[in-house]
Amino acid sequence: QLRGIKTLPMRMEAHQRGAFEIARFLEKHPKVKKVYFPGLETHPQHELSKTQASGFGGIVTFVIDADESAMNTFFKSLKIFHLSASLGGVESLICHPWTITHAAMPPEKRLEYGITPATIRISAGIENPADLVEALSAALDAV
Repeated sequence: QLRGIKTLPMRMEAHQRGAFEIARFLEKHPKVKKVYFPGLETHPQHELSKTQASGFGGIVTFVIDADESAMNTFFKSLKIFHLSASLGGVESLICHPWTITHAAMPPEKRLEYGITPATIRISAGIENPADLVEALSAALDAV
């Protein structure tokens, strides 16, 4: 049952490396309005995060400049990432909180918590970060 613990440090390193590369790419992309990742110096709690953790994790949340139709195009065009409500696998996962994890909440509550129809959450897997960035770039270009 504890076999996976032997590779946990290597998997976490890959997880965090991928998330950091994704966040840096998204932060500069013209179709991305906002990126939430504590590893970015622009994140309001970057300094705090550095004092509380040995890394920044593998989850990146971002908001794209897209309506519902463009969001559908983004998800249909995306390769490598698996659409999922869960996060934290060895494969890269992507979630649309508005329609998946938080769909049962009233829309005004979702908005109050900062979850918009254009919010996307990624859990970086252990794939090559360049491949993940390329997949996101192609999907954003399709929007």
